[in-house]
Formats: sequence, structure tokens, C-alpha cells
Amino acid sequence: MSRALAWLYTVGGGLGLAAAIALTLEKIAKLGDPTYVPICSLNPVISCGSVMDSAQAGVFGFPNPLIGIAAFAVVVTTGVAGLAGFDPPRWYRVGLAVGTTFGVVFVHWLIASSLYDIHALCPYCLVVWIVMIPLFWYTALDTWPVLAPLRTVHSAVLALWYVVIVILVLIAFWDYWTSLFN
Repeated sequence: MSRALAWLYTVGGGLGLAAAIALTLEKIAKLGDPTYVPICSLNPVISCGSVMDSAQAGVFGFPNPLIGIAAFAVVVTTGVAGLAGFDPPRWYRVGLAVGTTFGVVFVHWLIASSLYDIHALCPYCLVVWIVMIPLFWYTALDTWPVLAPLRTVHSAVLALWYVVIVILVLIAFWDYWTSLFN
């Protein structure tokens, strides 16, 4: 494992883990007091309360952030071990690739749900969106030799990926964003 990938796992996984823990704590507070307004609910669009109250927030029968806590803990541990010199065997890298593939597909389903069904953005979820994409992308590049030609344009692919998501967010909430300037 390269040092760069180990750092990505450590920092990206740490940010994802922190977001998942924060969202879990907000969910616990809301379960304890249904009138609780999460700290991350700032306005009609930036509202993790709206997101966490949706059916999509517990699609597997329990709060989604619990998946994040478990998964990001593995990613962080892998990163720290990589920084200490651990070179994961092939089966482990394939497991990470499968896990990050599930994660990025799940995140994109949640992105679509946030934009087109829930009509709200959760700041903690945005952190997970932001870190999940490079975790998937660089794990795939590291694991699958068939993707080797894409290594020369890896940054451009990642940048384009983010640009598309930003454009989708701008379009989905265009009326709200423009109302801020009127």
C-alpha cells in the first residue's frame, strides 16, 4: 500500500467516521426527544433532521450512520496500519474494493434521494459523500490492474465527479440558492 493511500484511508476514513458518529449522536438525541432540532439543521435545505427522519435514513432497518461507524473504522485502521508498514494481502484489498464499491453506490443512491425525494442536504452526509468518492476511486485504482490506464487522469476523473455532483445540487435547490441573493 502506498503512503498516499494509507494517508487517504486515515484522514478520509477519520472524517467519515467523525461524521457518522456525529450523525448517530444527533439521531440518538432525536430519538430521546422528538422535538429536538439537530445542530446540523440550519434552514429548509441544510437540514439533517429532514434527512434523518426519512425512510432512506434507515433503509436496512437501523440508522445508516451505524454502517458508517463500522466501515470507516475499518478504513481508518487500515490506513494507520498502512502508515506503520502493513501491506495488505490481495484478498484484503479486494475486500476493501468491494466495501468501497458498496459504499459509493449507496452514497450515490442517498445523493439522489436527498436531491429528488427528501429535498434536503445533511452536512454530515455531505462529508461522507465527499470522502467516500476518493476512498472508492483510489481503492479501485490500487486493486484492479485493468484500471491502470486511468491513473494518468485520476485527478481529472475525481474533479469531474465532484463537479457533476455540485451541479446536481445547484440545480436541485436552484430556487433556494437564488432566493438568498434576492
